Amino acid sequence: MKIAVDFDGTIVEHKFPAIGKPRLFAFETLRKLQEQRHQLILWTYRSGKELDEAVEFCRKHGVEFYAINKNYPEEVFEEGKVSRKIQADFYIDDRNICGLPGWGEIFHIIHPEMNPTWENPNDPLPGRKSFLKRLFGK
Repeated sequence: MKIAVDFDGTIVEHKFPAIGKPRLFAFETLRKLQEQRHQLILWTYRSGKELDEAVEFCRKHGVEFYAINKNYPEEVFEEGKVSRKIQADFYIDDRNICGLPGWGEIFHIIHPEMNPTWENPNDPLPGRKSFLKRLFGK
C-alpha cells in the first residue's frame, strides 16, 4: 500500500520551523510498515531547507521514504499541470477530523489481522467508538 505521512504534528511534535520531539512510537511504526513493504510518502508543507532537515531527521531515525511530496520519486511538477495531491491508500495526518490516533492504533488500523484482541475487522478497534458514534455520541 501507499501511505502518505505528514511530518509536523504527526511524526514529530509540531514546532515548525524547528523539528519537534518524535511522537511516541512514530518511528517504530513507520519502520515496521516499511518492513512489510508499504511505500511511505512524506507528505508535508515543508520545503527547501526545512524539508531537507525533516528528511535527514527521519533518515537518522531509520526511515527512508519512497517519495517526498510526490506520488513517485521521478515525478516532475509542471506549474499548473499537476496537482500536488498525493495518491495514497492511507493518509496519516494530525489534521484529520478526529485528530491523530496513537501510532499503535494506526498500525492496527492498517493491519487489523495483527491485533489479537480485534475479532471482527469490520468493528472499530477495541475500546474505541466508531467515527459516527464519536461524532454523534451514540
